[in-house]
Amino acid sequence: MKIRRRALAAAALAAAALPAPRRALAQSDRPIRLIVPAPPGGPTDILARVTGERAAAALGQPVVIDNRAGGGGVIGAEATHRSAADGLTLMVGHNQTHASNQHMMARLPFHVVDGFTPIARMGTVHHATVVPANSRAATMAALVEMGRTGRVTYASSQAGSASHVIAETLVRRTGMNATHVPYRGAAPAATDTVAGIVDFYVATFPTVAALIRDGRLRALSVGAPARLADFPDIPTAAESGFPFIAVDAWFGLFAPPGLPAAQAERLSRAFLGTLEEAEVQRRLAAAGFTLAPQGPADFATFQRAEVGRWAEMVALTGVRLED
Repeated sequence: MKIRRRALAAAALAAAALPAPRRALAQSDRPIRLIVPAPPGGPTDILARVTGERAAAALGQPVVIDNRAGGGGVIGAEATHRSAADGLTLMVGHNQTHASNQHMMARLPFHVVDGFTPIARMGTVHHATVVPANSRAATMAALVEMGRTGRVTYASSQAGSASHVIAETLVRRTGMNATHVPYRGAAPAATDTVAGIVDFYVATFPTVAALIRDGRLRALSVGAPARLADFPDIPTAAESGFPFIAVDAWFGLFAPPGLPAAQAERLSRAFLGTLEEAEVQRRLAAAGFTLAPQGPADFATFQRAEVGRWAEMVALTGVRLED
């Protein structure tokens, strides 16, 4: 009898232990916090809201957007880095938060690669050089001439952002006299460009597509390999004689370091699965996104290459961020 009781007890303990890893991967009623290191309205926020809404249905749990703007994306990234690796905190990062910041700041509270778990690359966007609708500059050449013969101001979505680095590349390579005006997000930078408070803005296309369509901004060029089907009147940067500003921004999903591979794969499948839905494709295409899906392993390889690429661009422009 003692042997039988011991066998039954051992079997009960084994049975109780089996569901534990399954529970760790099972759907949860607890919400996922999706950190956006930018204010509402910009491309990072658009991508988070469109995909987060549909991923919530696939995962069977709510996805709550948490906008953490400031610090060149560092505030949101640090909040993600310091969170528990339990699959309940994610972040939509991009080329600044997870590549160029490593080279623009002497000290970061994390490493842009080792401090996170890559989940999925989701999309890229082109940049457009835009001016107020009543600007004297009707072409890129005219804008450059304005800067050479006088002084102009240019906006960026935030200091150290791709829009900052690309615009500064234009300024340095053409000899323009220009003053940088950083904003806290893409939407306010676009608003002030519409108002004529700044002379030009190298913006991610999702931020300014509607403003261009409505005639409130004039696009001088777009950094795409060919003219956009929906905006055929906008010349490419290469057509305009400035191929070096044709630099795309990329966006992807990250988790805190140490997230188990099985959870990373589950989250990746859920979010990348949203990109296969016709309505999601329509909404992101309307906002100017090009889909570029990659799972955890391929995204990790891509990110490491981008860290090196942005090192060269930062060195060329000398853009630095205060620690």
